[in-house]
Amino acid sequence: MLIFDQLRKDDRQLRAMAMVVLGGLGVLLAGLWWVQIVSARDYQESLETQSFRTVRIPAVRGRILDREGQVLAENRPTYNISLYLEELDGAFKQAYSNDVRSARLALQQGAEAEQRRLHRSLTKTERKQFALTVKDKNLLHQRARCEAASNVVWQVGQRLHQPLTLDTNAFDRHYEQRLALPFQVLSNISPQQIARFSEQCAGINGVDIEVLSSRIYPNETIAAHLLGALRRDDSSAEGEESFFSFRLPDYRGSLGIEFGYDKTLRGLAGAKSVLVNNLGYRQTENVWSPAEPGTNVVLTLDLKVQAAAEQALQEARTNTTSGGPVRGAVVVMDVTTGDILAMASSPTINPNDPLRGYPPGEWQRRHDPVLMPEINRATQMNYMPGSIFKTVVGMACLEAGLNPEEIVHVEPNPAQPTKGGIQVGRRHIKDTAPPGDFNFKRALKLSSNSYFITQGLRCGPERIVRLGQRLHFGEHAGLPTRQDVAGSFPSLQRLKSGWTEGNTANLSIGQDPVWVTPLQIAVLTSAIANHGKVLWPRLVDHIEAPDPTSMEPPTTFPSCLVRDELGLSERTFRILHQAMLADTEDPDGTGRKAAVPGLRICAKTGTAQVQDEDNRKTGLTTWFTSFAPYEHPRYAVVVMVEDGVSGGLTCAPVAGKVYSALVGRDHERMAQGKPSTLAVGTP
Repeated sequence: MLIFDQLRKDDRQLRAMAMVVLGGLGVLLAGLWWVQIVSARDYQESLETQSFRTVRIPAVRGRILDREGQVLAENRPTYNISLYLEELDGAFKQAYSNDVRSARLALQQGAEAEQRRLHRSLTKTERKQFALTVKDKNLLHQRARCEAASNVVWQVGQRLHQPLTLDTNAFDRHYEQRLALPFQVLSNISPQQIARFSEQCAGINGVDIEVLSSRIYPNETIAAHLLGALRRDDSSAEGEESFFSFRLPDYRGSLGIEFGYDKTLRGLAGAKSVLVNNLGYRQTENVWSPAEPGTNVVLTLDLKVQAAAEQALQEARTNTTSGGPVRGAVVVMDVTTGDILAMASSPTINPNDPLRGYPPGEWQRRHDPVLMPEINRATQMNYMPGSIFKTVVGMACLEAGLNPEEIVHVEPNPAQPTKGGIQVGRRHIKDTAPPGDFNFKRALKLSSNSYFITQGLRCGPERIVRLGQRLHFGEHAGLPTRQDVAGSFPSLQRLKSGWTEGNTANLSIGQDPVWVTPLQIAVLTSAIANHGKVLWPRLVDHIEAPDPTSMEPPTTFPSCLVRDELGLSERTFRILHQAMLADTEDPDGTGRKAAVPGLRICAKTGTAQVQDEDNRKTGLTTWFTSFAPYEHPRYAVVVMVEDGVSGGLTCAPVAGKVYSALVGRDHERMAQGKPSTLAVGTP
């Protein structure tokens, strides 16, 4: 009442203010009426013609590094030329309009021709065959889209000086299923193409450069088997959203380190929402959950030693007359920690090929049943160890009381008098060593089958088998790479079921029923070198955050994990070490081609026959297992080559080159002020 009383007093200022307030309220009410009543149908239609699509955004995969921080696997941006279809909608409509006009003209001309033929007007029913059906219009829509998109692709190809054509089938599938996403026309373009596109194609509507992350292995074939492989997999991982309208390309590890540490490397995918109109074209997009990059995996591998091992293996001398690649493996292991410094397999592969396309003939080569280049021969194939298994037999015999100076006289082989031989039951076993008198050292360095069969029969198979079980032959090495086979080794129960002296003879010289991997031999050799500790091999040192400035501490995997103890006397190890040293330092030693100046190497060579189902010899598996330095063992180097000449001629030179790389690494460390690991003089 007070306000109206004041108004009645003819207060001009108050009356003016009241009119302004009332006017504002009127405008507000008018706006509400317009929005809620007049424009309600427009907003409803807009709501009905738009909706959201969710898109899974893959995370940047973590890097794989060697022990010194050298990159083995990383991600790099890949530049692709893509069509943005929402920007081509006008061109699609124009092309469709032209096609419809042409189709209707052709149908009209057809109807007129039919009328002239019939000399009358067409009936309503007859005219239907000269009208566009829904199916016809859909086909015209499809053809118009392909025509418009092909024109854009052709223009881009002309300006890039690279002929380009549109894959119409892929384009149609993309339009029907993934319309809200760009359609890729050309992938992984070069820097020159990027520059030319930026300069020449800026005026072409609906095409642009799209940047995606791509996995790259910068060292090409080096450590390819150990790093493993990726396969296309866009599925959601644990802890991620499970439902998406679309999924951008992503990968999952299928072998090697990429598989074993896939969860760590893959990170967590992100998500974005894309607003599309009633036709399905993208309007706007919003990233509502950023992807979390994967963490880095740091291996125990040393890139320089790995490269040297692979190069040396590829240069090995074999019996292959076709000139094909060497088939073999090299393993370098730290005998005190179990760290794997190198794990090479030949023939090798390029892990970049599945991601960027196979070169001509590469797909066929990868599936060659003889070469089997995709197989990691260091861990994924079984071989008879041959004479290198005599180290196990020798330890068992020494523990059983063998006098290393006791002489065993070996008779000459009647069929080959320059070589020895031994009769076991009805079977005569040939020897690669000459006849004569042998003590333990001479028998080991010359690899006398007759000596070790004699001692193995005296010792008995049970002691050998028990020692092999403590070395965990016939069991997996515990690698997370999906490339770890167990091999084969007789059990104590097997000795009670039809076991003969012939079986013991085979066991004593590393023939069937013993099957091992090169990695298992590296574990054996490390146990010999470190006086009885059977170590778990270690491939991963630690996992670290991708951001070097992160304060998050790395996850370190413990080294020096002891799987078992051989429990042998120091006398046994001393005698065996001296005999293995003689194999490389004595003039008649079979492993002397591995010699490296300033480095004393203990070794054992071996050769195992490969036979077919009819027991006919088809080839040889040659071996060289070793450790160094003799005074303070640090590294074990194992070399295996299929179809080699012999362990001494084929594998020993490979090991020598690897040891030279280790010596060079040692000198580099000392030059950098780091502690020496081999303690050798200047080679």
